[in-house]
Amino acid sequence: MQFHEAANFLFDLRRFDPSLGLETTERLLGMLENPHKELCCVQVAGSNGKGSTARMLERVLRETGCSVGLYTSPHLKDVRNRITVDGRTLSEDALVAFIEEVRDYLTDCAAAGDSPTFFEVLTALALWEFDRQDVDVAVLEVGLGGRYDATSVVEPAASAVTSVTLEHTEYLGDTVAEIARDQAQVAPANGPLVTATTGDALAAIRQEVDTTLTVGHDATRTNGGVVDDAPGAVRADDPDLAVTHEGRDGLESQVTLKGPGWGVTARLSLLGAHQATNAGVAVALARQVADPGPDEIKRGLYNARWPGRFEVMGQDPLVVLDGAHNPGSCARTAETLATFEYEDLHLVVGAMTDKDQVGMAAALADADHVTTCEPNISRAVDSEVLADTFAAETEAEVATGETVPQALADALSRADSDDCVLVAGSLYAVSEARQRWTRPTITKRVDTIEDARETLANAHVTPSGVRRMAGTAVHRVLSTRVQPPQARTLNERMLDLGGECSLSGVNVQDEEFVDVVLSGTTVQFKQLTDRLADAGDGLGALASDLRATLDIQQPDTSRGYPWEEGTAVMGILNITPDSFHDRGEFDTVTAAVERAERMVEAGADILDVGGESTRSGANPVPVADEIDRVVPVIERLAEMDAFVSVDTRKAAVARAALDAGADILNDVSGLEDPGMRHVAADYDVPVVVMHSMNGPVDPDSDIAYDDVVRDVHNQLTERVLLAEKAGLDRGQIIVDPGLGVGKSASESFELLDRLGELRSLGCPVLVGHSHKSMFGRIDRDDDDRTEATVAATALAAERGADIVRVHDVPENVAAVDVVTAAQNP
Repeated sequence: MQFHEAANFLFDLRRFDPSLGLETTERLLGMLENPHKELCCVQVAGSNGKGSTARMLERVLRETGCSVGLYTSPHLKDVRNRITVDGRTLSEDALVAFIEEVRDYLTDCAAAGDSPTFFEVLTALALWEFDRQDVDVAVLEVGLGGRYDATSVVEPAASAVTSVTLEHTEYLGDTVAEIARDQAQVAPANGPLVTATTGDALAAIRQEVDTTLTVGHDATRTNGGVVDDAPGAVRADDPDLAVTHEGRDGLESQVTLKGPGWGVTARLSLLGAHQATNAGVAVALARQVADPGPDEIKRGLYNARWPGRFEVMGQDPLVVLDGAHNPGSCARTAETLATFEYEDLHLVVGAMTDKDQVGMAAALADADHVTTCEPNISRAVDSEVLADTFAAETEAEVATGETVPQALADALSRADSDDCVLVAGSLYAVSEARQRWTRPTITKRVDTIEDARETLANAHVTPSGVRRMAGTAVHRVLSTRVQPPQARTLNERMLDLGGECSLSGVNVQDEEFVDVVLSGTTVQFKQLTDRLADAGDGLGALASDLRATLDIQQPDTSRGYPWEEGTAVMGILNITPDSFHDRGEFDTVTAAVERAERMVEAGADILDVGGESTRSGANPVPVADEIDRVVPVIERLAEMDAFVSVDTRKAAVARAALDAGADILNDVSGLEDPGMRHVAADYDVPVVVMHSMNGPVDPDSDIAYDDVVRDVHNQLTERVLLAEKAGLDRGQIIVDPGLGVGKSASESFELLDRLGELRSLGCPVLVGHSHKSMFGRIDRDDDDRTEATVAATALAAERGADIVRVHDVPENVAAVDVVTAAQNP
């Protein structure tokens, strides 16, 4: 079975209406030999905040060393994103294997009129995968209510109800108390139910469960730590875990959590006072299934990010994406937005028919301009109807847009630099809007028919489509991801121009995204971008992406970096006694400076100074010791005719190195230290972001990739976006695919061969391959890898690498010079 066949089988299940009850899910899991029975599960229920809470919980647990499975819904880009293990998305192979195992059973159930639903099967898939991966903890976001949700087949070790509002009343009840009682059924048998609810909801929950652990804002404090002594102030019961939101600092906030005998102050990357409460719930749950210390809690909360939840995509104007989809969540969005300074608020909103649009409009009544739109999903409210609602409930100037991308483009064109553009109303609207910043447009290197077949197959084109297009695809070929209506327009217009367009065989609905492979000459692509510029349907933004990817009519944005003139050579200077290659030869200042002088004379453009070995098994170096190693050397190198880079994973070391005269940061952990991106932005310097799953890991670790290049590209996309939000532009964010780090030799060589695909990120590309274990694949021992490194340097330069990081500078400078001469004779 091919992936598109398995995915289509899964998506076909969406025709079955949601059902209440656990019997169908239990029977399916029974057929799978009950993979959930041995799992340690945590359920997170609630009307709002459960996804963010689940994510924060997962990150805190991972900091303790636990292997963690996370199951959430809905998805923003790919259905597989709902299921992750230690941050890694469910593989295509896993989805195919699962569908192959359950297909006959599900077909028989459908024939008998008792088919599991799409959500029930996804839940079974998540539990099956978590059991297969032998996770320590499975974190499950509850879909609907609690009593009859498919996730409730498990016996949770811990569980929570984040908040309760009037939602899904046709299933859960007409009052907050009724809904709270339903959600309370997720309570564990042998522990308290964690909850941030108050009032009627909390009272109803306490009627259903024996023990609760309450989380809430400190009754004696308001935001900013001010004691609330106003006359007549009504104070809530003291919560078991008190939360104080200390306010926002840039695009982060600070929260203090206090429980009996413990407390911690942490920073959050998720904005809003409500996220402070969610953090409290997450930590309370984590303490029930693990033993996180203060530092682990801090790192986990800081590293927890949840796309589409008050996500700031730009600041000139301020652009915010928030999946708020009911009055309560919209009110919280408005509260968080009020902490920012801006002039006019331009709201782009698309909502579902089963939501309280009147209440949402009332919560967002401060908007000056509203553009309604319809996400590509059958449950979306007609944009005209939604416009009437906002016109009645607000004083805003209201307009309608046919699609989310069009409405967003209209709002952005209307907004001044000191305004704010907010996209809200549903995660479906946010998902479509977010494509403006995350859509991949990848140039494919296709020199042979076999290359063409592989490119098409990787986009899940059907076998007949591969046969039809393979013979004509040996020229400019580009893969991207759009929604089905956009794909149909692209197909029509590219064919009109004499080019080719092949669509993925996965039958997704209009609100989701499919792979598209476009093939044509440069002239055809230029004509296509001209025609798409005014096409609507969000294709104008795609036209800009295509021009950038294919380098069509792009302005000069050079900043004087050495890699802007061709492939730059970065010489490695390890100031470590346990360097895997230098064996500590240059761990004195004098020896290091002499080595650096020889590298510059040989043609090194950049000197990369490292004070801590990142090889497998190396001992961590304290911050002070690392600073003592690198700073004296950097101070001596700063006057040389070369850029100086510091190879460090620690923001404190990076700051000290920059103060000493360094020009570039090289972070092999891929910005694992949250402060690193801010240091780079504060000093306005380039930063190397390496693909490194879970930080520097054992190079031989067993990580499964569906397509290593595509997976690395997708993961780097989010890291690049993170650095961009800190204030860096893409010309300063250097991506490193991390050859040999969490990748087999075969995967490392494939990344080297297909290096050009990473250029679609719009960032310079660095290749660090010097004397790597990958060369063992061609029978080169540790001490016999210089020639292989030089050959790989030539290949990397020919494939478009902007920087090569090497130990042997003279030999590798020669390799780069040969490639340059061949390309520019």
